[in-house]
Amino acid sequence: MLKNLTFLSGLTPTKPCFRRFVSIISFSFGIWVKFYCIFKPDSRILQSQSTQMNLVHSIDSKPLDLTILHDIQSNNKKLSLSPNAILRIEKCRAYLDEKMSTVSKPIYGINTGFGALHNVKIKGENLQKLQENLVMSHACGAGDEVPQEIVKLMLLLKIQSLSYGHSGVQLDTVSRLVDFYNNDVIPVVYEQGSLGASGDLAPLAHLALPLIGMGEVYCQGVRMRGEKALAHFGWEKIKLQSKEGLALLNGTQFMTAYGIHCLLKAHKLSYLADLIGAISLEGFDGRIEPFNELVHLVRPHRGQLKTAERLREFLSDSELIAHEKQHVQDPYSFRCMPQVHGASKDTIRFVTKTFLTEINAVTDNPNIFVDEDEIISGGNFHGQPLALTLDYLSIAMAELANISERRIYQLVSGHRHLPPFLVSNPGLNSGFMIPQYTAASIVSQNKQLATPSSVDSIESSDGQEDHVSMGANGATKARKVVNNVQTVLGIELFTASQALSFGKGKSSPFLESFIGAFREEVSIVQEDRVMHDDMMAASQFIDSLEVDSEELF
Repeated sequence: MLKNLTFLSGLTPTKPCFRRFVSIISFSFGIWVKFYCIFKPDSRILQSQSTQMNLVHSIDSKPLDLTILHDIQSNNKKLSLSPNAILRIEKCRAYLDEKMSTVSKPIYGINTGFGALHNVKIKGENLQKLQENLVMSHACGAGDEVPQEIVKLMLLLKIQSLSYGHSGVQLDTVSRLVDFYNNDVIPVVYEQGSLGASGDLAPLAHLALPLIGMGEVYCQGVRMRGEKALAHFGWEKIKLQSKEGLALLNGTQFMTAYGIHCLLKAHKLSYLADLIGAISLEGFDGRIEPFNELVHLVRPHRGQLKTAERLREFLSDSELIAHEKQHVQDPYSFRCMPQVHGASKDTIRFVTKTFLTEINAVTDNPNIFVDEDEIISGGNFHGQPLALTLDYLSIAMAELANISERRIYQLVSGHRHLPPFLVSNPGLNSGFMIPQYTAASIVSQNKQLATPSSVDSIESSDGQEDHVSMGANGATKARKVVNNVQTVLGIELFTASQALSFGKGKSSPFLESFIGAFREEVSIVQEDRVMHDDMMAASQFIDSLEVDSEELF
């Protein structure tokens, strides 16, 4: 747990020793790293831990969860297909090939056109061309490029979905997606174009184009044409067989990749909102009583209980929180942190449950059931469950920024023992006046971004797709909200640490250690300076923190 951090006297925060023999997060070289030791880590320890780490994740029937995904990303693990996954893929493809040789009736997406053209029967000699045409014609993305880390997550989630053996793809096709992932061949994908209903068609078409030597990729950081990337590795173009184009394009991997990316950050920011809120409380000379467990046991929402517990732990052994107060109550933004932060925690947990169901599911169409001898055209590509929860996540995260900005406002307003705008010579110096403006501006933008996307639907494909989720728009908005929350929390940390410098006494040992580490990046403000640099450094400090996944998930 992050809260177990302690520094021995005489050591700088970048060279820590540890007093405790538990799962400890320590600040080292700008990143919070977990060690299990009671002495200063050196390169030999780090190397031995690294070599013992399993650096390959096997795609199997074991469900993915946030801990596994965080582990894959943070350790830059490679992927491999397990023997069972290979068996399922090959069994399904063999079944489909046999079915196509014996059945002449139209089967949607396999020997027919797509969408509104579903009644057009395609001759056998044109089935490969049909799939390639599908990929090319649907690659109609627009707007900004999807960040490469999210595209890489799209690849992982598409591989996972295809590995269940209900999609009819060739093993070569899935194996090439694994090759892309393992060799950092990242397709260029665009943010706009998906309605979040027939699968994320346009983005997934761009994801699939390099398989047939088209589109563009970042090949180990260098942008190039898909064909050139294949040649670089000596890979042949994939010859798409019946249904494969549809299997690649149908699916919710654009929405789920954005959602998982946001959730990994949301869990962390939720934790840090509690931590930074505790620093603000100390800077404001706040009271501990509202976090008494008795208060929360009579209204036992899980997130509320957890927030109050964390705040008590963060403030343990604080001189500031223990001394006698002159005021009876604190404003809601301090006193109601368990109720507000806790509600966001409960929402994040609900959204996580929905997304974990989705990423461990088959979301293309039609679905092939080999043992039941069935090929069924359904609607598992429809993103409504994701659209609703992405909107819910944006609202919950926006609230963390809302209450954070209110604490910033209270801290700079000259209340209690604090000088106006947290500067020693106000008037000559504006101090922390404008960081609060910036936070307010960002919070206002979040309110606009949190307006639900899922309430909208526009008919498409000549009425065949007459209800869509708009979850893809909700996904890109959610990422902006989450990034904005990080910025606001960075401003609060910057402001709260300044307020704490005016306190008479020490905070808890943990919070003092945390502030000490932060002070290595951002110093106390004595007189006016360019605060943009400080705010960005604070946000980067937050971004660099690593919290034990057992504490987060």
